Amino acid sequence: MAPRKLAKVIRELRGEMTQERLAKLASRGGPPKVTRSYIALLETGRKRNPSVPILRKLARALGVPVGELLE
Repeated sequence: MAPRKLAKVIRELRGEMTQERLAKLASRGGPPKVTRSYIALLETGRKRNPSVPILRKLARALGVPVGELLE
């Protein structure tokens, strides 16, 4: 997936939720930990190709299926 598209999708789905709040929600349930700075890197396109476990945690925190992050 193109990093710019993933960045846009995460920002849109996050809405008014802060990056810090998303990081806390995504980090629930054990490793891997998702940090606010990692989310910022994803949203700016500077971090590419997050791992499947990270995508699953972000999707769960955002309340969407993983596939929605990848569309």
